Amino acid sequence: MLRRSVWSPVMENATLNQVEFDEQALADPLLYAMASRDADVMNLVRDALAAGRARLAFHPIITADDAPRIAFHEGLVRLMDEAGRVIPAAHFMPLIEETEMGRLVDCVTLDLALRFLRQTPDLRLSVNLSARSIGDGEWRRILDRGLLDRANLGDRLIFEISESSATLLHENVIRFMAEMQPKGVAFALDGFGAGLTAFRHLKDFFFDLVKIDKSFVKGISQDPDNQVLAEALITVAHQFEMFAIADGVESEADAAFLRGIGADCLQGYLYGVPKFEI
Repeated sequence: MLRRSVWSPVMENATLNQVEFDEQALADPLLYAMASRDADVMNLVRDALAAGRARLAFHPIITADDAPRIAFHEGLVRLMDEAGRVIPAAHFMPLIEETEMGRLVDCVTLDLALRFLRQTPDLRLSVNLSARSIGDGEWRRILDRGLLDRANLGDRLIFEISESSATLLHENVIRFMAEMQPKGVAFALDGFGAGLTAFRHLKDFFFDLVKIDKSFVKGISQDPDNQVLAEALITVAHQFEMFAIADGVESEADAAFLRGIGADCLQGYLYGVPKFEI
């Protein structure tokens, strides 16, 4: 809570000397250091976006059948600093997800995804989407222009929406899904099972896929509790006629177990890290 109270004015202003720290912040060197670090990260992100230093990294999703093949790729946005080094998304996404800069990142991600779909006719690609971006005018203009393409890009586009984002603005998400269905766009529920509030609305959504949250997948071959939970989540997904993707697969033993309980696709470092080449 203290970190948020310091961070908010830092994000609004360009330099730390403009921030009016409360007495506790001034007395806490660690808190001051964290705020300084966050301000530096935000400046890096802002500069990278302004300079067009954004790229997509591709992470394959593999079918879980006897003849595994790539079902599609997840396109993960990567921002680069001036030296060409990747700015770790974990350092900035939690800070910008609910801000105007978060909307801009979603716009850049969608624009890059549509370009790759246009250039690579056999590519099927998923990208992450915050539910708040659905109502953003610029994001919708990028999407609408892309869906007008004669190559029917919507048939190969998947939007991944987190469970928390979907349930926060569930009515907006449901309307958007209904609008996109005739255009071929598919939807994946990311982090399935991490927040049980989604079950209350699950039947109202139009999700085609779910991604079982990593917390249930890692080490599942040795974890009886997660074995029961993951199997239950897969059963729920199939009941609603959705494909079940196990996210975070890191070992052959885990992959074998997930195949045995009915996972349709697998994703994780077992199949490689995200790369800039497909």
